[in-house]
Amino acid sequence: MAKTSMNLEENVASMLCYIGAFVTGIIFYLVEKENKTVRFHALQSTLTFLPLMILTNIIWWIGRPKWSYGGGFFGYGSFSPGIPALVWVSWGLWALTGLLWLILVFKAYQ
Repeated sequence: MAKTSMNLEENVASMLCYIGAFVTGIIFYLVEKENKTVRFHALQSTLTFLPLMILTNIIWWIGRPKWSYGGGFFGYGSFSPGIPALVWVSWGLWALTGLLWLILVFKAYQ
């Protein structure tokens, strides 16, 4: 096993790139200057989980129930039930993202 500039084993550093999703991916990409494998896993973590989290949160936000203040019935506000199907889609995407995260953590350690 090759060492990294952070004095970690290559497989441990690669695995740590995924532990905090895109946050640790960015950190390891900026800190690690020598080991190309660790830099690959850091970049993969960032480019995989950042867009997935943004997309999932946007879908959830559009589909969630909303309460608006003022302007509704007798000035008390109004309630919109949202789009339940989009909430379910966002939960499914979160589940798939979690499964992908587990797979990538284990594969990087191997």
